[in-house]
Amino acid sequence: MAEKNISLGKNFLAGGFSGITAISVGQPFDTIKVRLQTQPLPQQGQKPLYQGALDCTLKTIRNDGIRGLYKGMTVPLMAATPIFAVSFFGYNLGKKLQQKSPGETLTGAQIFAAGMLSGVFTSTLVTPGDRIKCILQVQTASAGPKLYSGPFDVAKALLKQGGVSSFYKGMCATLLRDIPGGGIFYLTYVLIRRTLAPEGQENDLSPLRIMIAGGISGVVSWSVALGPDVMKSKIQTAPEGKYPHGIRSVFMDILRNEGPRAFLKGGVPLLLRAFPANSACFLGYEGAMKFLNWLTPESD
Repeated sequence: MAEKNISLGKNFLAGGFSGITAISVGQPFDTIKVRLQTQPLPQQGQKPLYQGALDCTLKTIRNDGIRGLYKGMTVPLMAATPIFAVSFFGYNLGKKLQQKSPGETLTGAQIFAAGMLSGVFTSTLVTPGDRIKCILQVQTASAGPKLYSGPFDVAKALLKQGGVSSFYKGMCATLLRDIPGGGIFYLTYVLIRRTLAPEGQENDLSPLRIMIAGGISGVVSWSVALGPDVMKSKIQTAPEGKYPHGIRSVFMDILRNEGPRAFLKGGVPLLLRAFPANSACFLGYEGAMKFLNWLTPESD
């Protein structure tokens, strides 16, 4: 069955709404992931600060309260609308550029390419917010007085320390994560969506099937993106000068001091987050698209 004609405007708006639903569901898991990825190496004979995802969660709640799980949420929530809007816009633009005629069904390779384009689009918006978010997430109550009172305090400090370029620390690692991750994300969703769709109802999936397709696509894409995400978190929270050559420096540092398994740090909370967050993401997106198509059925 041919796809519906692609409306970039509607996809932009629906994508923005999907971001709010995804961030609201996924933030606690993200906080645990970042804390696991950036915890300091233990001294010889000492145990790590966190023994795993559950231990990190319990210590976060004990030291910072339930609100500690939502640290740094203000920035991604404020940024969610434009980031996810641009992601879905970039993906659908990529599809539209490859279509020879309106409504043409694309191949898996074409879907993957369109998803990669979305990763290029979003990385520019994601990096500054991720930088601020990660700095706030690794700030714990047990470590002593807070350095930063909130996202705007972090932003002022970054501007003072390194100017605008300081917000883009970790940009290359973000691109390394989001370009292939975006391709796999959308390709997996489309393939599962087509598999689950009843004959003749490819464009009218039930909410449960949308959530299943979205959740699985999130788990698969983040499984691929985890390694670059670990490097990104370390670069964005490291003192100035620790990784002078960016990705190359942090990659060698991880291999030398922590070993290959360190590239899987934070994998448990990340994958636990991936399913519900991306289920909510695509449910929000599909629901918003239905509403927009009902509101302006002839609009492009």
